[in-house]
Amino acid sequence: MAFMAAGAAPSSSSAASALMPTRPETSPLQFFHAHAARRALFRSPSRTRRSQLVCSLDATKQAVQEQSPTVKGAAAGRTDCFGVFCTTYDLREEEETKSWKKVVNVALSGAAGMISNHLLFKLASGEVFGPDQPIALRLLGSERSFQALEGVAMELEDSLYPLLREVSIGIDPYEVFEDVEWALLIGAKPRGPGMERADLLNINGQIFAQQGKALNAVASRNVKVLVVGNPCNTNALICLKNAPDLPPKNFHALTRLDENRAKCQLALKAGVFYDMISNMTIWGNHSTTQVPDFLNARIDGKPARQVIRDDKWLMEEFTKTVQKRGGVLIQKWGRSSAASTAVSIGDAIRSLITPTPEGDWFSSAVYTNGNPYGIAEDIVFSMPGRSKGDGDYELVTDVVIDGFLWDRIKKSEAELLAEKRCVMPECMQDDELCEITEDTMLPGEK
Repeated sequence: MAFMAAGAAPSSSSAASALMPTRPETSPLQFFHAHAARRALFRSPSRTRRSQLVCSLDATKQAVQEQSPTVKGAAAGRTDCFGVFCTTYDLREEEETKSWKKVVNVALSGAAGMISNHLLFKLASGEVFGPDQPIALRLLGSERSFQALEGVAMELEDSLYPLLREVSIGIDPYEVFEDVEWALLIGAKPRGPGMERADLLNINGQIFAQQGKALNAVASRNVKVLVVGNPCNTNALICLKNAPDLPPKNFHALTRLDENRAKCQLALKAGVFYDMISNMTIWGNHSTTQVPDFLNARIDGKPARQVIRDDKWLMEEFTKTVQKRGGVLIQKWGRSSAASTAVSIGDAIRSLITPTPEGDWFSSAVYTNGNPYGIAEDIVFSMPGRSKGDGDYELVTDVVIDGFLWDRIKKSEAELLAEKRCVMPECMQDDELCEITEDTMLPGEK
């Protein structure tokens, strides 16, 4: 098992010019941005494909099958590794004892960023997957961040984690995602000065379309995908649309941090510790239209409204505090949340690999097809779920939705449908436009 630098070959400017695609006059998601074209130099020519995003899963499957490259992983017996991951843990499969668990392969995009910097050490230590679960980490970065990836890997090496059996780094998702069982898609283009939300959706749509194609081609057929890079709901939708051979149910967008923030506020108001809060749901988009659900939340087993007898606070201050918590953090500290986001990613994974406590549930933004609530299909929407601990989940049916809650759910639904129209013009009806009239961007996206 090895510390591999995948796809880190030099390139020539003439080759880059030859491979640079021209922008078509059609959908903004039917081309790769310049970085993707440059990065194509690190793959075989047969892998160079333009991003294409279409409306239906069936149509996407047909398009990807027509364009899908025959992808081979990193060549066996590579020697471009270094450090203890080349020597100490180079154990052959037949030498492993029966007491070992099979190594779990986990990929992270944006692996040189702040969130990953907190998360990687939780993964390597066993805090997330368990103290007896060996792990292999696949770190995806960019040409610009490649040297930083080497530094991250050196820190992992110096931390002497016994469970960490392999670290590999690369800039080609077709190599980094090979056979992965978990893909944590953290990296995304942040919102720059003067950038409209529709522009950010367009740019990140290209990134997540490409990563979806790579997962579809080389990842485990039951890979679990957690999208963290914002706008995460619509990025997750784009990713799953470009991975038609993978179960749509396996794609999640992270709203666990919002759930954790809501639990914190209820605990503070009720004067109890956090572990007394259960059945907390975040409905909708990871934006300021998100709906923290106090109607179904419980405090020490009792309905939250029976413990906190202040409907005005619950309906107004509680919701606004959760929605704007990230912005307040930035004002106080000068940077967006990273450590708490990493904690919530670990929480989201554990919710899928450990059985949900009896009567409780957790929040995750998932594909809406077949949902029991009447929420529009074909979007990624945060809803309550339960798991048996096998990586799968079922949506909760024993929830109460009143008029107040439903009105807010519909507002978040409308926003996600608008985002979908902006990134998937093929899905528009004749009289529909790409319109996002209200800036609901969370502070961390800016």
